[in-house]
Formats: sequence, C-alpha cells, structure tokens
Amino acid sequence: MSIGALDALSAYGKIAGRSLVSVPDLAPSTGGGGSAPNFGGMVSSMIGEASTALKGAEAASAKQVAGKGDLVDVVTAVGAAEMALDTVVAVRDKVVGAYTDIMRMQI
Repeated sequence: MSIGALDALSAYGKIAGRSLVSVPDLAPSTGGGGSAPNFGGMVSSMIGEASTALKGAEAASAKQVAGKGDLVDVVTAVGAAEMALDTVVAVRDKVVGAYTDIMRMQI
C-alpha cells in the first residue's frame, strides 16, 4: 500500500485539527449536469493553496520580527508552507517522470 503526499498532508491536517489542503474527489461523476474535476484544476488549486500558505508564513514571520507575533505561530505557518511546497514539487516530479516515460515508449 502506497501513501501519497496528498494523503499524508490530509492526515496531518486532520491531526492538527484543520485542513491544510483540500483533496478533490477525482472519481468520475455519475450523471448530473456537473463537470468532472480535472487534473489541471487540481494542480491549479494546489499551487494556489501553496502560494497562500507561503504568504501566510511570510506575514507571520514579519509579525514576529516586528515583535507582535508568537514564535509558535511562525513555526506552524512555515511548516505548513513547507509541506504545501513539498507536495507541489512532488506532484511536479511525478508528472515530469510520467512524461519522460511516455516519451521513451516505442511506437
């Protein structure tokens, strides 16, 4: 059984008492007029969430430097930002690896 980075991040978020990243349901929709989620939308939302986490960590560290923030908040924000960025990088690496595997296939 393999645990992906998104699964690990979701589990960590549940333990911490808040959701660090929302993992969309990638199963195809069964009927209804709604469109099924796509991979591009998932990656786009992951990048947006990572950007938000990085901005939050930067704001928390700026508060700490100004003497108005708590060190625990800074460490928590930086940890969440690091996890989000690591997740985006891991997905990117998997996509690049899949692309190179496809390009090596014999036709």
